[in-house]
Amino acid sequence: MNLQLDPPPAVPLRFGVEEEFVLTDPHSRTTVPAAAPVLAHAARALGERAQHEFLASQVEACTRPVTTADALRAELTESRTALLTGAERAGCRLIATGTPVLPSRHPLTITPNARYLDMARRVDGVADQVGAELSGCHVHLGDLTVRQALALSARLRGWLPLFQAVCANSPFCEGTDRGTAAIRPERYSHWPTFGPAPVLDEAGYHAALDRLIAHDVIPDRRAVFWYARPSTHLPTLEIRVADTSADLDTVVLLAVLLRGLAHTLLDQRHPVRPMPDTALRRAHHSAAAHALDARLPHPQTGALLPARELLTALLDLATPALLLTHDLPLAHRLAARLLTAGTGADRQRAALARRGTLAAVVDDLADRTATL
Repeated sequence: MNLQLDPPPAVPLRFGVEEEFVLTDPHSRTTVPAAAPVLAHAARALGERAQHEFLASQVEACTRPVTTADALRAELTESRTALLTGAERAGCRLIATGTPVLPSRHPLTITPNARYLDMARRVDGVADQVGAELSGCHVHLGDLTVRQALALSARLRGWLPLFQAVCANSPFCEGTDRGTAAIRPERYSHWPTFGPAPVLDEAGYHAALDRLIAHDVIPDRRAVFWYARPSTHLPTLEIRVADTSADLDTVVLLAVLLRGLAHTLLDQRHPVRPMPDTALRRAHHSAAAHALDARLPHPQTGALLPARELLTALLDLATPALLLTHDLPLAHRLAARLLTAGTGADRQRAALARRGTLAAVVDDLADRTATL
């Protein structure tokens, strides 16, 4: 298997973000299938960057590819503003949470799109399982060839549990406290191909997708849900491990750290210790359960460290790259804020403790989602 890297890029990689949200009724706080009117308005500002999702109670917005953190924040602000305005005009609210807090009305409404309806047929009851409105935050790193994207994916694998911990934001699912920081990964595990990406070279990647399609596991190459995958329509590696975040700073931190780490790992002078699949899945489970209180293996040494310490180690490792992208002060400031204020899951639990109801948690998420 040839996973040799090309020389690292001399200029910063571009990056972009896709954010998924649920729509809720302002009175009941439960999800509503209002994507069509919301997106009709948002598209006036965003065009095709305002998009439908699998379920009609969800929407997605995509940024354009940019080169600086300031430009990324501006893109995220623009896209959220358009969706927030669309939601207000449609009589609903935009909520950034990995799973719906209160019980949704079942059966869930699937977006009337031929591809989505075909996917629903393939997954049968999984499409309407409790907590099926799964919302993630996806970061694209580019420009990369498919070969480069696969090589970077293989080198990033061991670090992705940490990013899952940093962005944990689904402690409640349809009215139930699941006892974890992020239940979205467990809910998503019912879908085919979800989980850590296999280590593949370019030929192996194309052969694997051909087999999945031939065996009717997935309908097409876009329906691969690995934690990291080469994009089918962009020259990027798409990292899909994070819950969507109400807090915009968390999104910017996620993107900045992933880009800094990518620049670091694209330089083959930095060793990568292969992590067995069993250990990797165990690390993801721990990250989802405990977020920043998890103990995770250091990808270079294998030593188990508290996630908070591993985040500091990542910052140290990526310092030269973060200097290259002019993101080092920002990364330190946002990481320190995260370590002090906690994750989205911590904030959801704090809202419940402070105000006593899950409806109040939805209100708090709505306020945070709208804070730009």
